[in-house]
Amino acid sequence: MVHQLRIGSRLIEEDVVTIATVDLGYIERAREGKFDLGWLRDSHAEWGIRARPSRVGLTLRDIAVGSYGEVPDHPPKRTMAPRGCDVDPDVPDMGYSINDKAEVWSDNVMELYEEAVSRQWSATRDIEWTELPELDADLEHAMCQLATVLSEVEMVAADFPAKWLWRINHDFVEAKMFLCTQVMDEARHTEVFRKRALAGGGGLGKAKAVVEQFLKVILDAQSYDEGSALMHLLAEGLVLSLFRAGELLSPSPVEKKIFRLCMQDEARHVAYGTMHLRYRLEREPALAPDFHAYLDRGEEIIAALFATPEVVEPTAILAAGSLKAAEEMGVGVSDILRTRMIEEYLARCDRAGLPRRGRMRLPEIILAGTSGGAEACVEGVAS
Repeated sequence: MVHQLRIGSRLIEEDVVTIATVDLGYIERAREGKFDLGWLRDSHAEWGIRARPSRVGLTLRDIAVGSYGEVPDHPPKRTMAPRGCDVDPDVPDMGYSINDKAEVWSDNVMELYEEAVSRQWSATRDIEWTELPELDADLEHAMCQLATVLSEVEMVAADFPAKWLWRINHDFVEAKMFLCTQVMDEARHTEVFRKRALAGGGGLGKAKAVVEQFLKVILDAQSYDEGSALMHLLAEGLVLSLFRAGELLSPSPVEKKIFRLCMQDEARHVAYGTMHLRYRLEREPALAPDFHAYLDRGEEIIAALFATPEVVEPTAILAAGSLKAAEEMGVGVSDILRTRMIEEYLARCDRAGLPRRGRMRLPEIILAGTSGGAEACVEGVAS
């Protein structure tokens, strides 16, 4: 039966099951024990295929047996039916727009999911908030400003996969499940840094337009390819480097634990993004110029972040131990951190099969000291 449904000003038609199309007589027959059993007689299930637990339990890799473990490159249907089951020919089309495995898959996605669910932590009970010391005002302000920026940027890493999850074909369920864990991870990161800003009495700091502009570029990405390159490879990779530095620079064990726990989560997201891009380019190497273009745009905005006081100065103050010491020392520690961030980003691009050395879009003053070097910034400066 065709049903008309109005959404806003649009009138759409869809096939729906109505009471008139249901065999209500079945209810009475079932009461009398007259079962249909078509689901049993007509089953094509692989009887006898048994998934056996490994030493850590029954993992996604353990159940990838027989045809159930075969993830099609291009699924024949767009339904939510579990991969490998018998599918009614009349199932509705869910309208998935990502139906190419290479668009979302990575060879490590099953293992990353298992790690994610086994290492969940609570920002409420697993952080010793009662042991947070009272810091010097300069250090507290610096920590709160850094926590503000991180609370701000972490949520886009939840919003982006959430935006695309419902568009991904259900045959790629393992990738969808992993992205669900990322949404939870990033929500927790936003939570823990917001809590840190408020727990010490300093409160939230300042949000800058340049940070918001970069987040908007990620969220407005026209394809999963574009958004994933900008977020998983570039943005989250830089944040992962910042988390590593944060653990080192933190003024107390409480912050050190926050950064350490967030770091283990972020490492999974970056590992997925790096290996996903590699998987994508191995199957469609002609897409490399597109990915380079995405990163060209992202790097131009990142350059502005490296010159934003609200992003740079808190780390310098935390590293020096006070505002006065930081003013005497300058931002040398921040320069070292920036160099490390860029080097780690370039290494990720190399692993993904998308080398960026020699074509980065960062000014020479930012690239100084990195293996990108002065020759790498010619294109960016010239343009």
